[in-house]
Amino acid sequence: MAPGEDSSVRGTGSPAKAGSPAPGTVRTVRLPEEVVRALEIRMKGSSFESVDMLIAFILGRLVDHAPGDTAFSEEDERLLKDRLRSLGYID
Repeated sequence: MAPGEDSSVRGTGSPAKAGSPAPGTVRTVRLPEEVVRALEIRMKGSSFESVDMLIAFILGRLVDHAPGDTAFSEEDERLLKDRLRSLGYID
């Protein structure tokens, strides 16, 4: 992403296939630049054409799980919470 570009993500739902945005209404979500840069690095060599598409896919998979169902092990969840706490997102 070039300096000065908007680091927001546009997308809703789970894409039909990797790299394809879901049809329907599009909303804008603002993300910290360092998160977008990290995702750009991670998506290299993948089938995703943009960070927007990657995030729409990830979030779509997340919301597809039943409430109370988690895709993370207890250890993964603890590590994620520790990381979010260290970044100041949660107390």
